[in-house]
Amino acid sequence: MVESARRRWLLLAVVSAGLLLITLDNSILYAALPTLVEELGASSAQSLWIINAYPVVMAGLLLGSGTLGDRVGHRRMFLTGLVVFGAASLAAALSPTPEALIAARAFLAVGAAAMMPATLALIRVAFADGRERNVAIAVWGSLAVVGSALGPIVSGLLLQTFWWGSVFLVNVPVVVVALVATLVLSPGGGADPGKHWDLVSSLLALMALVGLVFAIKETAKATPSPVAAGAALVAAAGGWAFARRQRRLPDPLLDFAIFRNPAFLAGVLAAGLSMFAVAGLQLVTTQRFQLVEGFTPLRAGVLVAAVALGALPTAVAGGATLHRIGLLPIVAGGLALSTVGTVLVLLHFDTSMPLLVTGLLIAGAGLGAAMSVASSAIMGNVPVRRAGMASSVEEVSYEFGSLIAVALLGSLLSAVYSATVRLPPGTPEEARDSLDAALALTGEGAEGNALVTAASEAFDGAYGAVVLVVAGVLAVGTVATGVLLRRHGPGSALSGPTSH
Repeated sequence: MVESARRRWLLLAVVSAGLLLITLDNSILYAALPTLVEELGASSAQSLWIINAYPVVMAGLLLGSGTLGDRVGHRRMFLTGLVVFGAASLAAALSPTPEALIAARAFLAVGAAAMMPATLALIRVAFADGRERNVAIAVWGSLAVVGSALGPIVSGLLLQTFWWGSVFLVNVPVVVVALVATLVLSPGGGADPGKHWDLVSSLLALMALVGLVFAIKETAKATPSPVAAGAALVAAAGGWAFARRQRRLPDPLLDFAIFRNPAFLAGVLAAGLSMFAVAGLQLVTTQRFQLVEGFTPLRAGVLVAAVALGALPTAVAGGATLHRIGLLPIVAGGLALSTVGTVLVLLHFDTSMPLLVTGLLIAGAGLGAAMSVASSAIMGNVPVRRAGMASSVEEVSYEFGSLIAVALLGSLLSAVYSATVRLPPGTPEEARDSLDAALALTGEGAEGNALVTAASEAFDGAYGAVVLVVAGVLAVGTVATGVLLRRHGPGSALSGPTSH
């Protein structure tokens, strides 16, 4: 019995390491991107896809990989994903051109999409006891925040000593250790060859997501192009065709009936909105403090790590006390707390570093609690035969939250800056494109100082607008999950009626 328990917790450590790698690669380029752009000569459009190729492809494939895991076995999917992830990391580290790096990032996403649903499904299989499973899932869920927050720190540390490819090469030894440990610790079996898997549905989901990202980016430009309307049509067509196809399949990648369970839906919302907040705060805060305050990538990464520091204790505590407290106080209460922390960031980002850090810690504490328990709400409210599908839905909600944060909030940051910056007379219009461009054009003397001041003030205004949007989204999420979980207060059951 003791040996069995040890194997379960060691397996949790292994799959958690896999999840940590996946989430780390979502954010590891935020601090490294300026170096990548300089070394590879990437254009602004290429730099966008160097970041977004990974979450777009992953989110598009996740639903299919979860169902495929039900068919071939989640252990096999995890091992296959590790191999692909390791090979893609090598390819990314050695990429000679921006196009090669974008392709490697997309290949990396294929491995991540295979691994991600398998991590959660393996936990469900290994932990039969409900309370143990809640703690295990809480640990797993907290790593989504930790991995995202650690990305800029890891890249900052590596770039101080090594070349830019090291941010990908660091994955390889972890992959090797995880492969060996999974072969030893993970239970076999679990495959259901009778399950059908539909590649077309995955491609339709990918089509919808790529179109959506293009539409958001193009719409946010100062002069929107016809590409925005075309991309929106592609996204709508892909989404419509995907939904229509699911209704006709005997084994759909996504059974929309599972969303009828209020607790399941609340868990999906909490996971997606939490990652939206984490990615949004992290993206704009690292940029603001590097460009306006002159922080190094490492120092900016350490600053946003306050989110992870706040998240860890509440994530573990939430999973350990869920059976007594219930979903409502932890999910809705966590989102409410994160709203308070985000407002504190908004009020003090340019006036008080201690209050800014306090705001990030409070936001992280709320998000850690909500995310860890969101996983239990999702996995505890579907039939066992839908475990792969449910884990895929959760992963999609995480990735979709991060993806929309980068696409929407990054575009909003640029749009507000361009619309509000007041350039000194004689300044080239290129300075209106971004703060980076303005700083590159800065000359000596009073004129240069005037440009830096004007550009920095506009960027701070844009930063404030983005953080306000994040706070508003979290407030809406608090109300929505509170309504959905109104019957899941202290003493209530974790699970409600599930769809069969």
